Amino acid sequence: MPRPTPQGKASGVADAEPKNWVDRHAPAWALPYLRLARADRPVGYFLLALPCFWSVALAARSAGAPYPDPWLLLLFAIGAIAMRSAGCTYNDIVDRKIDAQVARTRSRPLPSGQVSVAAAAIFMVALCLVGLGVLLSLNHFSILLGLGVIPIVALYPFVKRISHWPQAVLGLAFNWGALVGWAAVLGGLTVAPVILYVGAVAWTIGYDTIYAHQDREDDALIGMKSTALRFGRSTQTWLSAFYGLAWSAIVLSGLAAGAGPVFVAGMGLAGAQLAWQVATLDIDDAENCLRRFRSNRGFGLLIFVAITLDMALASWA
Repeated sequence: MPRPTPQGKASGVADAEPKNWVDRHAPAWALPYLRLARADRPVGYFLLALPCFWSVALAARSAGAPYPDPWLLLLFAIGAIAMRSAGCTYNDIVDRKIDAQVARTRSRPLPSGQVSVAAAAIFMVALCLVGLGVLLSLNHFSILLGLGVIPIVALYPFVKRISHWPQAVLGLAFNWGALVGWAAVLGGLTVAPVILYVGAVAWTIGYDTIYAHQDREDDALIGMKSTALRFGRSTQTWLSAFYGLAWSAIVLSGLAAGAGPVFVAGMGLAGAQLAWQVATLDIDDAENCLRRFRSNRGFGLLIFVAITLDMALASWA
């Protein structure tokens, strides 16, 4: 199949937001690398960082702190940007031939020929070094725990070739920070971050199933697998189950960490947001799927705000 070779700022990636900051402001030489890093699609940074933020905040709540440690939040934000960018670059290197066969992804820098594999690999290593620098600034237990996710990240892009559950493996990798965030505050793990991790994994399976519906037909043609193909017309039923598990586990984790009524009220709003996603999802409308996928940034922010407001109220009492 012939591959397009987009050049310059006019050739944005298909699923990037229109008029995103990368396409509008980045210099031409940096565009392919920023697109590799998904800087033109920043919602993924939030989806990776927010479970870390929840965990840091809940650990601080359990210790009686009035607010989460700003320095740790900054470190996890930097780490999320670096490691999401590195992970996307790794996935694109592995999937470059597949991406060339899918309408939504063939305009990405590697399948379109804007970046060589060698250059992408160097870029990925540089990003990993930034992430390693963040990890090494944490306590010893957190460092060892953080390194434990590497095999899962390495496995992820290959799962869709053999299983309909790559979204589950993505969830395991993408939410590892829910464990590391707690450990960074308290130097170990308890049941609360484990429950939080389970909930966050279920959340990722849900939102990434929505995302995968954009590629359902192309994936079926080229033999790739996903939960979107596995669930099919029953997606809303499956989504209700996974989102229900996610919401319940996050609530239980918060209560185990000592969170109070403000947190519970915030989780009520967050639950309504998930219900809206399920009720209004149209799996045959790619734009509908993309909007609901992106709306999970709002869900994650609601939870973080609920935790921090609950901490503030407890400190004033």
